[in-house]
Amino acid sequence: MTDDPIDTWLRLNPDPVTDPLPGMVEAGLLTPCPGYTAIARIKAEIVARTGLLGLASVWGGRQLVYRHFLAHGTDTQRAAWAAKALSVAISEPEVGAHPKLLTTRAEPDGTVYRITGRKAWVSNGPSADAIIVFAITQESLGRKRYSAFIVPRGTPGMALQDMPDFHALRPSRHCLLTLDGVTVPADALLGEPGTAYDRMALPFRDVEDAVGTFAVLGALRHAARGLQADAPELGAIVALISVYQAAAETIVTALDAGRFQTGDATLVGLRVLALDIVARLRALAGETEALNDLDAVLNIAKGPRLARQTRLGEAARRAS
Repeated sequence: MTDDPIDTWLRLNPDPVTDPLPGMVEAGLLTPCPGYTAIARIKAEIVARTGLLGLASVWGGRQLVYRHFLAHGTDTQRAAWAAKALSVAISEPEVGAHPKLLTTRAEPDGTVYRITGRKAWVSNGPSADAIIVFAITQESLGRKRYSAFIVPRGTPGMALQDMPDFHALRPSRHCLLTLDGVTVPADALLGEPGTAYDRMALPFRDVEDAVGTFAVLGALRHAARGLQADAPELGAIVALISVYQAAAETIVTALDAGRFQTGDATLVGLRVLALDIVARLRALAGETEALNDLDAVLNIAKGPRLARQTRLGEAARRAS
C-alpha cells in the first residue's frame, strides 16, 4: 500500500520543526491541491498528527497563496510557479493592510516596473521562492489602485528580515520585506492592473479563515487526544469538536462550489465555538503549546472579527 503524503513526508523529514520543507516535494505535498476542501483536510491531518499549527501554516499557506492568487494569473505564470513556495505581502509596518494607508508603489519604467516600499508580517516569507507584492500603480481622486507583482527571491533591491518578538506557531516564520527600487519585468504583473486589492486581497481573509478552520480542528483533536477527564466533560468536548467539524465542512465545500458568501455568520460562530472548546481543554490540561498556538490563531485579526460579530448582534436587535 502506498503511504499517504503526510506519512511519506514525516518519514523523509523526522524533524520538521527544525525545517519543515525537506521531503515535501518528494511526498507530493507541494503539488497544487485540486480544491480548498483538499487543502483544509490535509491541514487538519498535519496538525492532528504533530500538534503543531505552525506546520499547517507553512504547508497550507503555500497551497492557499497559489490557489487563490495564481488563479488570477496566466497559464505561463501558473506553470512556472506550481510546486514552488509562494508568499504574499500586503500589510505594512504600523498600518496593517488598510488600503488607504499603504504606501508601497510600483512605477512603470519602459518595459519594467520599479517597486519601492516596506511590507510586514509576510507569512512564510523567509523560505519563499517568490513573494507576491501588492503596490500602488494608480491613484485618482484620492483613491489608490493596487496591482500585484510576483517578485522572485534574490531580486536585487529586495531584503528580508525576521519579524521581531513573534515566537508562536513554530516553525512558521514571518518577515519584514524591504523593496528598494526592485525591478521586475511587465510579465511579473499578476492579474489586471489596478484591481488586485478588490479582486485578490479583500476575498482572501474569508478564504484563509474558511480553510483555517480545519487547522484549528486538527489542533482541537490533538489537544483532546489522550486527555484524562470525567466522562461527561470529556464527552462534551468530543461532541463540540464534532459540531465544529460539521460546520467547517459546510464552509469549505461551499467555497469549492462557489456558494460561499463573504461575511458568512458561520465563520464567526466557529471562532466563538473554538474559543469555548479551548477554554474547556485548558481547564483540564493546563497550558500547552498546542493551546497557546490556538490562542494565537484565534486572535489574529481580532478587531475585524469582533466588528463582524458586533454587526451580527446589531442586525439581530433590529430584526427583533
